[in-house]
Amino acid sequence: MQEFKLYIDGEFCDARSGRTQESISPATEEPFARVARAEREDTQRAIAAARRAFDEGPWPRASQAERAKILNQIADGLEKQTQELAALEANDAGGTIRKTSGDMAMATMQLRAFAEMAEQVPLQQEIAVPQFPAQSKNFVLREPFGVCGQIIPWNFPLMMAVWKIGPALATGNTVVLKPASDTPCSALELARIIDATDLPKGVVNVVHGAGAECGEELCTSPLVDKVALTGSTEVGRRVMQLAANTVKKVTLELGGKSANVILDDADLEMAVDGSLFGCFYHQGQACESGTRLFVSERLHDDVVARLVERTKTLTVGDPMDFATCQGPLVSARQRATVERYVKSGLDAGAKVAVGGRRPPHLDKGYYYEPTILVDVRNDMQVAQEEIFGPVLSVIRYKTIDDAIKMANDSIYGLGGAVWSKDTEKAWAVAKAVRTGTMWINEYHLLSVAAPFGGYKQSGIGREFGMQGLLEYMQVKHVHVDQVGNRAAKFWYGALFGA
Repeated sequence: MQEFKLYIDGEFCDARSGRTQESISPATEEPFARVARAEREDTQRAIAAARRAFDEGPWPRASQAERAKILNQIADGLEKQTQELAALEANDAGGTIRKTSGDMAMATMQLRAFAEMAEQVPLQQEIAVPQFPAQSKNFVLREPFGVCGQIIPWNFPLMMAVWKIGPALATGNTVVLKPASDTPCSALELARIIDATDLPKGVVNVVHGAGAECGEELCTSPLVDKVALTGSTEVGRRVMQLAANTVKKVTLELGGKSANVILDDADLEMAVDGSLFGCFYHQGQACESGTRLFVSERLHDDVVARLVERTKTLTVGDPMDFATCQGPLVSARQRATVERYVKSGLDAGAKVAVGGRRPPHLDKGYYYEPTILVDVRNDMQVAQEEIFGPVLSVIRYKTIDDAIKMANDSIYGLGGAVWSKDTEKAWAVAKAVRTGTMWINEYHLLSVAAPFGGYKQSGIGREFGMQGLLEYMQVKHVHVDQVGNRAAKFWYGALFGA
């Protein structure tokens, strides 16, 4: 059985309490790793280490080139362990090996992109201001926030760690990362890679433990300057509440119930496969998945028949087999959530077109068949709440305006797509849907160079691109007097008189 320890102040260590947790494979329901389980005291030690590293260490004062060098060293280490990390994450999180292999390659590429952006951050810019009443030069300085508490989810553990650590390091911050309780292993393995680089001790710390202890300590500690969360909207609300006591900078990438609209002139072969990819990729466990599919009344029956036919070709099974299309859900708890939502849809009048059950040929593992529900109304619970599983709700629309109205009738606004051969028409729909990312004739493809984040209750702030890096920087204005003598400063008369 593999063993993983906490990573605090450049050292791998047990939790002070000695507590551990077994990591369970979602495919076998058997433990495959033992992980140290941090409590509040361990998190406080990690925060203190990050605070010292920021206040007293060289990292915040390192050059942009030095930061880029370290990020590339981390990328080099990750690249050497791609296959081992892919297998580890498939065991820990249940993603198929062909997906996790791609994730590791993407994470390496993203780190290198963050390294490149680290050298492009505009640290000092002169700005033009009115030269009355005083002649002056004015500058905007960008400086790191300080200690960043980072809380990541269980669906893409390694990539989410990279999405958080990369921008924080690129901008000179120090980090305490808390991986999800269900999937800590790849983030802790990333800590081993980081430990082998030239990064100063204490700059990155990784503590695995319960949100109620480790997460809440990160949100409430006065030693933490910023909290970044990727997680559910419910958890995001809690993070905001806790962080408010010390008025921390907060960035949140939260839930979604993204709308996917097929227009009547769409290439149906591409739109059908793209819509299934948009919903069923990684068993539907992606925050911006296109889980609401809007299809016109004219195309509805044809599209549903095509969806069902293609869904039946998806192989559900062992995530370590490269032939597998869909692996298990992350936990028994998550599968029970999916089952509860499907039942609520059926109780409200929806019908199962395909799936809707546990695969009968798999007696172990947290598996659930890719499921398509039809006769769904947009006001049903199954169409309004995030399920985080392989459940696609097909909703009819009469006009494009109806589709847009229903797409926007949601508390969420994270992703979405539109399928059409008419770019101008698709562009109009993309502009009208209130969401952070819209794909035209595509789904799920994100670029490290383009900002990603949500409208409404899908989040605050952005990740990726220069905007994502600037979320980790304070802005300072410096005014440099150019008048040069007291006599000319007539505005002082507001205090001293003529």
